[in-house]
Amino acid sequence: WRGCEGAPYSTLVPSDEVTINYRHGLPVITLMLPTRSERCQFTVKPVVTTVGAFLQDVQREDKGIERAEVFATDGSKVSDATLMEVLLMNDFKLVINNTAYSVSPPLKDKLSSEHATEMEDIKSLVHRLFVALHLEDHQIRKERELLQKLDHLKGELLPLEQMKARIMDSADAKTSRLLWVGLALMSTQGGALAWLTWWVYSWDIMEPVTYFITYGSAMAFYAYFVLTKQDYIYPHAKDRQFLHYFYRKSKKQRFNVERYNKLKDDLAEAEESLRRLRQPLHLRLPIQEINDKD
Repeated sequence: WRGCEGAPYSTLVPSDEVTINYRHGLPVITLMLPTRSERCQFTVKPVVTTVGAFLQDVQREDKGIERAEVFATDGSKVSDATLMEVLLMNDFKLVINNTAYSVSPPLKDKLSSEHATEMEDIKSLVHRLFVALHLEDHQIRKERELLQKLDHLKGELLPLEQMKARIMDSADAKTSRLLWVGLALMSTQGGALAWLTWWVYSWDIMEPVTYFITYGSAMAFYAYFVLTKQDYIYPHAKDRQFLHYFYRKSKKQRFNVERYNKLKDDLAEAEESLRRLRQPLHLRLPIQEINDKD
């Protein structure tokens, strides 16, 4: 429990003045009312009743009680917001007016197995009733939250998608031009070698030239592998060049690729959550509600 220092008390009374017994699984606190001089029993619900509510019940029963507080064994005051279930786990002191009662709650393991089983059955029943009554409402509310999240993410992604489409078109056009330029250069090289072989020089002269051109091409491909750790395969090389143009264009137009990827991941996660959530919803909801959502 949460504790704070409290005012001192004058008299300490033995624990038999305040007793705690369990009846039907609920603690019954029996104590002597000071002004009425009679013993009174208070049945509390430990999982919902707080210390403050219990003390108010005691004061309502005896109007002559001006002060009612609970202290831990070390002298610190127990907060009124503390649940009785927590309080009854340890010994404590109940102060009424200027008299302090030393209270020793019975250990839970000393309760009869019948009472313990009865309490577990009650808790299980309450839990099942709560799930049956509130699960569908919770799922509908969760679905609305996911739909709102999807609308928000799509609204943020729309301008980024439009900018990305423009950048991709530009990068694809540059990559295509580069491929056509490569084809043109290779065609020019082949035509120049043929012209030099058949019209200017002979094959005996041009053979070493073509050898060194081939060897130079092999060196270029090996250099590509050293730099990129990839074989020079035309589709892979095209994709690499496309990404180079795409990121360079994105930097110029201040297109945040990381933010775009984060929004896409959040959108996919929300759509997957909605898909999983709607499976039990379609089994539980009335037909008109399902049609409204579709």
